[in-house]
Amino acid sequence: MHLPVPRGDLSRELANALLCNPSGEHAAYLATVATGRLASASDVLDDGDLQLSLFMLYELHYRGFAGVDDRWEWNPGLISLRTQIEEAFEQALREAAGPVPSVEPSSSEVAQALFALAASDAGPSVSKFIQRKANAAQAREFLILKSIYQLKEADPHTWAIPKLEGRAKAAMVEIQADEYGNGHLPRMHSELFRQTMRGVGLRDDFGAYIDRIPAVTLAAVNMISLFGMHRRHRGAITGHLALYEMTSSIPQAAYARGFRRLGYESAVTDYFDEHVEADAVHEQIAGRDLAGGLAEDEPELVPDILFGAQAAAAVDALAGEQYLDAWEAGRSALLAGAEAEVGAGAVA
Repeated sequence: MHLPVPRGDLSRELANALLCNPSGEHAAYLATVATGRLASASDVLDDGDLQLSLFMLYELHYRGFAGVDDRWEWNPGLISLRTQIEEAFEQALREAAGPVPSVEPSSSEVAQALFALAASDAGPSVSKFIQRKANAAQAREFLILKSIYQLKEADPHTWAIPKLEGRAKAAMVEIQADEYGNGHLPRMHSELFRQTMRGVGLRDDFGAYIDRIPAVTLAAVNMISLFGMHRRHRGAITGHLALYEMTSSIPQAAYARGFRRLGYESAVTDYFDEHVEADAVHEQIAGRDLAGGLAEDEPELVPDILFGAQAAAAVDALAGEQYLDAWEAGRSALLAGAEAEVGAGAVA
């Protein structure tokens, strides 16, 4: 993908540095800029400069950027910079997630706690809006907002596989194998989402709309990378994935109905239809074998499992509230300037 358009001093200096040869001089200056940005940030989860910078730092460990030297990936200065931002980000996530309940470290008790959290979700329902009210432009915006995660779906959670063992590892592999289409490219969930984007007239290359993605959406994606890439967060990443699987099947059915209401059929709806069936199975594996299995193997991780799940619910609720506030007011949920791009697709 291309380097994003900067959203402040930190992302600007980071982008400029990445276009140069890796050096300690650039990274040292970036640390100074980051210190100032973090000191002035009032809401880390909704700070475009910080979240875009963190996204760029994480993306170096995925597919990288056009024109950027791959040696930046493990540059000590950038790792230090990333850690600096991550500390503030993690604190913001813990505040958003709130206190975690005390739960016995058994598979059944942990799964029950996660299912209860999923059932208690009272956040804004983007899926119901798409099903019942969204117009064609809003439906395309929804796909753009999802694309920054869905076009590499499974990759951030896959970081956890080598950090797990036993029952939890087996469960994670089973879920992820399905996400990757069990080795069949056309059935990979990210490929199905590309098919959906093409079907409504949108670009399907990862990062094509990065300059239109709001900060809180980036925060939701960055959270998965934070959890997945750090061994100390292996509990949080399992809780995150478990909650995602437990809260997916019903909304996916609603999304499918919404796109059909707008006149779209397969192949646009294949992605959603696939998740209705797959996630109904995954939720049990994720709750009882992945999260529950990890809890029994490493009881001290139960609070982290619940933190990951609660953080996922909290950040997704913040994002959903932003989207619905914009759509209900007749505004775009994307960053300024996106309307012309989004309106280009034709309704089937």
